[in-house]
Amino acid sequence: MVLDSMRVTLEEKLLAMETLWDDLCRREAGLPMLQWHKELLDERERLVRDGKARFTDWETAKRRIAGQTS
Repeated sequence: MVLDSMRVTLEEKLLAMETLWDDLCRREAGLPMLQWHKELLDERERLVRDGKARFTDWETAKRRIAGQTS
């Protein structure tokens, strides 16, 4: 399915994205996970469990991400 950007409204695109995301979330167990991704998530979980994780508030994180991508 291809959404023609000239004929599909922003609201329709967002609804399509939400529908796809909801469907993927219901099938989470069947989604493949790369080994490096699993290892990264396991390490982050360990840091949280051990009280060594560092957290950033959302506004600071958005500024940092914007700076890395612009």
